[in-house]
Amino acid sequence: MKQLIRNNAVFIALSLILLGVLGLALLYIPKGELHLLLNEYHTPARDIFYRYYTHVAEWFPYVICVALLLFGRIGDGVFASAAMLLSALFTQVVKHIVVAPRPLTWFGEHMPDVQLPLVEGVDVHAIYSFPSGHTTSFFALAFVLSIVATKRLSRFSLALSSTLQAILVVLAALGGYSRIYLCQHFALDVFAGALVGTLITLLCYAVLHRYEGQNWYNYRIFAKK
Repeated sequence: MKQLIRNNAVFIALSLILLGVLGLALLYIPKGELHLLLNEYHTPARDIFYRYYTHVAEWFPYVICVALLLFGRIGDGVFASAAMLLSALFTQVVKHIVVAPRPLTWFGEHMPDVQLPLVEGVDVHAIYSFPSGHTTSFFALAFVLSIVATKRLSRFSLALSSTLQAILVVLAALGGYSRIYLCQHFALDVFAGALVGTLITLLCYAVLHRYEGQNWYNYRIFAKK
């Protein structure tokens, strides 16, 4: 575990900073005001970008899982699959227990005079807001890729490894922000989703990394004979 923290120090540090800043905002800015503050910078180009980028969390994580299972080490594929599936399952269970209203519903009840900047073509949901499932997937996938990639990159290029980790955090953060921008979630939902995705990925690694020395973990389906 110490090796993982060392190899992924940039990813972990940037994620903690991001969560810390967002956590402070959640403490000091009321829910509705924070949503409006984060959602006031709409442009046609951003509308298009976030409308489509948010869907990456719906299919790309599972493409990566299949690719790792088929073309990488079986153990890495199992790790990625476990992180994605368990984090998604946890999020869905919490969603259906809490049954929190989405921004459109909440503002209709608490601040009916506010007109939310909705993006054309986006089907805005009404309930199951907490936590954000898309954000969970974005951060789980980003952390999985960081862990898998830095095992190799950190051996010969610390700069490349650090750059990749920073990029992955930015991509995950953009995915989380897309949920606020599209009025699908509040900042609290995104905060919780990022935390769930990161922690469950860390838990899956803690359980599975002990098997890295075993043959099944290192087996490659298409390895040269």
